[in-house]
Amino acid sequence: MCGISGYIGRKSAAPIVLEGLSKLEYRGYDSAGIAVRDGDHDFEVVKAKGRLKTLYEKTDGGNSLRGTCGIGHTRWATHGEPSETNAHPHLSDDYNVVGVHNGIIENYKELKDKLLRKGYNFYSQTDTEVAVKLVDYYYKKYNIGPVDAIAKAMVRIRGSYALALMFKEYPNEIWVARKDSPLVIGVEDGDTYLASDVPAILKYTRSVYYIDNLEFGRLRAGEVTFFNLDGDEVAKEPTTVEWDAKAAERGGFEHFMIKEIHEQPQAVENTLNALVKDNRICFGDDVLADEVLKDISSVTIVACGSAWHVGMAAQYVIEDLAGIPVRVELASEYRYRPVIADPKGLVIVISQSGETADSLAALRLAKEKGIRPLAIVNVGGSTIAREADRVIYTLAGPEIAVATTKAYSAQLIVTYLIAIQAAFVRKAITEEKYGMLIGELFTIPAKISKILEDKERIQWFAAKYAYAKDVFFIGRGLDYAICLEGSLKMKEISYIHSEAYAAGELKHGTISLIEEGTLVVGVLTQGRIIEKTVSNMVEVKSRGAYLMGLTSYGHYEIEDTVDFCSYIPKIDEHFTASLAVVPLQLLGYYLSVAKGLDVDKPRNLAKSVTVE
Repeated sequence: MCGISGYIGRKSAAPIVLEGLSKLEYRGYDSAGIAVRDGDHDFEVVKAKGRLKTLYEKTDGGNSLRGTCGIGHTRWATHGEPSETNAHPHLSDDYNVVGVHNGIIENYKELKDKLLRKGYNFYSQTDTEVAVKLVDYYYKKYNIGPVDAIAKAMVRIRGSYALALMFKEYPNEIWVARKDSPLVIGVEDGDTYLASDVPAILKYTRSVYYIDNLEFGRLRAGEVTFFNLDGDEVAKEPTTVEWDAKAAERGGFEHFMIKEIHEQPQAVENTLNALVKDNRICFGDDVLADEVLKDISSVTIVACGSAWHVGMAAQYVIEDLAGIPVRVELASEYRYRPVIADPKGLVIVISQSGETADSLAALRLAKEKGIRPLAIVNVGGSTIAREADRVIYTLAGPEIAVATTKAYSAQLIVTYLIAIQAAFVRKAITEEKYGMLIGELFTIPAKISKILEDKERIQWFAAKYAYAKDVFFIGRGLDYAICLEGSLKMKEISYIHSEAYAAGELKHGTISLIEEGTLVVGVLTQGRIIEKTVSNMVEVKSRGAYLMGLTSYGHYEIEDTVDFCSYIPKIDEHFTASLAVVPLQLLGYYLSVAKGLDVDKPRNLAKSVTVE
């Protein structure tokens, strides 16, 4: 949560910082603020409640603020309500230290009580103010400068944080510190850039440094120095970001979400091409060797949100093709329950950002228990990517909209490939079927494109149901996993209450919620159980429900039951999630547009959940 942007160099800082924040607003958008200084002059701090646009107008796009050194922040509230007072940056009592923060400080009350006893005053409800004043306290108590002051504060703070700080007595420096919350630094042509995520600095440089956990750094114009908790310098090499800067722009689309829906064919194709060579799946022996796949006794997939839904779909595919038992765990639950160590087990952690706090904790727990971990992530250099022993990258490119689309689709592809390769090396499928299944995967990009060509029908239907109060998604087996993602897409961006249910469970309570006009979406892509789901749809129709069906071409008999039907191209039924999710993404998108909502920045949500 929250976005941090910073700059120090030869140019005016404020416009660059604000531009960086505009690329990070998906991380939080209830308030924003900026602090800039011009040489030895005092900090100039401006804050505003609401979207970044308010701060932009308040500072004339940053042109009213003078100085070549600055930090900024866009907030997703955790401690304290959204307000100008609680917005970052925060300052020490005498303006000696100013700072911004992403994360949660768990022992902030204890630290605040200590600082109150030492004569500090507090004006906000935030834990960030506590962190800034703790650094100020150690800075003054020991008179030892930023290195030791920050190190001592880091030792005392429990929780997660990415901090960017400026000290009154060090006018040409920005200091940063990190524990479990991301920070990336770019250096180019005498300028230094700071951000929570790569898209904020892609315009200026592709050469970036990632700060490791429990490290901090000093940023000067055109240079950066890293330190460990002992205050010793740490050598670090830059990483080249392969993303094109234009990939983080809307490119003529009205919203990032609809652009990213249309980018799914390319995301799928890029991911396939990276992992399949000459019609053979190639993970690399150092990532996922065939011997490992032969030997594993079970798979546990750990994830949050849409990535968890990927796991739910993958469960059906892996078990059916490879015959390996699969459990799918919410990362927030996995990390807090007893985990049975299975040295022959495989834990797959899925995260688009590679920074998801619960998923990162689950990864660490699996390693602690001696279970082999594998990470599926979209962001190179992310914490999960660096801490996992084995990593498979999805090549979805930067995903800006809060509601994931193309990252979800790329993640599905990786799990399919794992299922196929595991099935093949365990002799659960023949060479012929191995080739056929891989061939089917390469048809997915064109089939997604075909679905997108017919998106106007979904748009028309969404306008008809824009003000529905309740929507239910029902399906069986793999179709149920698809329903989970479709329901989430609807609720998170259209604010319509929606739920996904295994169709056979309707009779066990849920059917009591059906009333005249309630929209029920039935997903019917698994041929052997279509009739079972249709019977459940008939049950709700008799109670007044309005039915939408989502099925494959050829199942035209569905139209005899439903009021509206959407079709996807035929494909091996193991892979229907990759196609069926697209009309459901479009449905959620067009519902939100029809209601006049902010599609890319839904209320109360942020893109990368780096706090518990």
